Amino acid sequence: MSWLGAVCIFFSTTWIGFELAKKVRERPKQLRQLKVGLQSLEAEIMYGLIPLDEAFLHLSRQLSGPVAEFFLHAGKSLEASVSSVQEAWENGLSHLSAASSFKKEEIEILRQFGATLGRHDRENQQKQIRLALAHLERELAEANEAQLKHEKMYKSLGILLGLLIIILLV
Repeated sequence: MSWLGAVCIFFSTTWIGFELAKKVRERPKQLRQLKVGLQSLEAEIMYGLIPLDEAFLHLSRQLSGPVAEFFLHAGKSLEASVSSVQEAWENGLSHLSAASSFKKEEIEILRQFGATLGRHDRENQQKQIRLALAHLERELAEANEAQLKHEKMYKSLGILLGLLIIILLV
């Protein structure tokens, strides 16, 4: 019976370590997807000349994961015509912050960008998108560095912590 408890402890701490490593691993992927989404949004604004709600919904079909859900929620909020662009963007951000591995810095970059969305002409809007992309590029570099430093550590810590607890209890 005590071996069963030891196995449960070991697997649960290992699982926690692997989940923390997964968050660190997913963040750069999600940031790259977000960058692709904003670049596609820039193309839609500059060359597609379609309304933002349609652009958001179009992007949600092109992307996957939390970033696609973000654009889907923002697009549906705009499509319902019950909110402004900024409110729709904030609605999407609330879902994105809960479903993604983004830190508050990335959410704040998107929040600041969302405050300018739809308020400028196409050229100024393009400048705002490029500014947000530059900030996200900096965050992506930091996320890649954090992944290299921490992913393996979290996995190892989960395993070693489980072994330590088992040794202390035996």
